[in-house]
Amino acid sequence: MASPTVGVESTHPRTMPADHADLPVWNAENWFYEDFEIGHKIRSLRRTISEGESMQFNALVLDMHPYVGDQIFAETEGMFGKRLIAGAFVFSAGLGLVATNCVNAFSYGYDRLRFIKPVFIGDTIYTIRTNLGKEPKYDQLGLIRASYEVFKSEGELVLYCEHIQTVRYRSGQRPDV
Repeated sequence: MASPTVGVESTHPRTMPADHADLPVWNAENWFYEDFEIGHKIRSLRRTISEGESMQFNALVLDMHPYVGDQIFAETEGMFGKRLIAGAFVFSAGLGLVATNCVNAFSYGYDRLRFIKPVFIGDTIYTIRTNLGKEPKYDQLGLIRASYEVFKSEGELVLYCEHIQTVRYRSGQRPDV
């Protein structure tokens, strides 16, 4: 198992008092490419999605599809009999539950995004993130691939995707060079 790297190093902003800048930043990991272990898993806390935050997300992204924004439609004409949480919100909230703030990593993109089952207002979700693989790619950055499985209730898979990140090498250069 890799040694812990959370808070070992930190940014040191010159714009704040030095004694504040010297404190480790909470939830800001400083993992390098070499620190990511294939097969490593983390699980999030659970989170219940309310109607208010669902509608706030819908308004923000201009998603007013009747399945997410029209109670009467959802109950009388919709195939589920109740309103859905927008898939984009399930994706955002689900990934946010296990998001790391690694100062050496940058999002490269997502693959294999699938909305497997519907999520409804009042459902509770949680996420499991698994490191799937890594490969050297650029002179200063390698690629890390991780799966995100979002579940509702206690174990019903509702969303799957794979996140690819570029991550800095510890030495600053590609290890196979």
